[in-house]
Amino acid sequence: MTTRRDFITTTSKGLFGMAVVPALGPASSSTAAASGTGLVYDRRYLDHVLPERRGEAHPERPLRLVRMMEVFAERGLDQDVMQLSLLDDPLDYVGYAHTTEHVESVRQIDVSGRVAELAVSGALGAVQAVATGEVKNAFCASRPPGHHANNTGAEEGFCFYSNAAIAARYAQRVHGFERVLIVDWDYHHGNATQNAFYDDPSVLFFSTHDWQAYPGTGDPSLTGEGDGTGYTINRHLDCGARDVDMLRHWDESLLPAVHRFQPEFVIVSAGFDSRRDDLLGCFDVSDDAFRRMTRIAMDIAEDHADGRLVSLLEGGYNVEGNALAAAAHLETLIAGS
Repeated sequence: MTTRRDFITTTSKGLFGMAVVPALGPASSSTAAASGTGLVYDRRYLDHVLPERRGEAHPERPLRLVRMMEVFAERGLDQDVMQLSLLDDPLDYVGYAHTTEHVESVRQIDVSGRVAELAVSGALGAVQAVATGEVKNAFCASRPPGHHANNTGAEEGFCFYSNAAIAARYAQRVHGFERVLIVDWDYHHGNATQNAFYDDPSVLFFSTHDWQAYPGTGDPSLTGEGDGTGYTINRHLDCGARDVDMLRHWDESLLPAVHRFQPEFVIVSAGFDSRRDDLLGCFDVSDDAFRRMTRIAMDIAEDHADGRLVSLLEGGYNVEGNALAAAAHLETLIAGS
């Protein structure tokens, strides 16, 4: 069931103190019967502005989200999604991936520190809605992104908090899902996501990226350590990589691993800087590839997780290209929900 919603400021209506709520468990009948696609968006995400670089607007700028929402409306996608609320007070959960020192430092950053918390709130609100069966899947049109955020006390690669890692732990510890799959198709390697679960067999992390680009991590020979060995899958793509190159790794590496892992919840780190003509990427990946990757991720979720999937915006710095790829992604989510 879907509901028409205007793209207006979301009022946070989540629950306080969720960290002490017992796990709900993954086998609720409402979740199994879920339908529809949720969208997380809040106008306050536009308040975060990074300093100019070389006299020009920073590539991770509010306009990338403004144009995305315009394209969603132009295509009528605002008719077909349910606007989701952000979860209140995310600080109970940020500690799933970050030290107290890191959080205290980020909170001192004027404006951006608060907006970074709202990005976490959006991710958790989406997980809450999918886990409880309010919707089948959800996309978070949020910023700042998160998959480079470790524990330095500062912004790293435009990221402040590791949204995907926090969301995965929230799905496990609050909602009782034991095995979570995280798929990262950003042009850049999700180093912070990998670091959060490198020795953890309960999270399967799969990333396609340019190993030579920032942050210089994602060596394909690194597959995890200890009990987590084999649960990190890094696949390098050269500059100029096309749809067929990207999708080959999904067929040859991701799908066999998923068959063994049997995830109960799927999270996508949706970085659209892997699209052709991006300012910070050099792949030649088309919008059709994003449709196909979305469909495969949804099929994985259907086969193993009753369709439960949450997608989080990461990179994407060609304003128009980012918007078009995101629209292809959201259209596919809607069509399959």
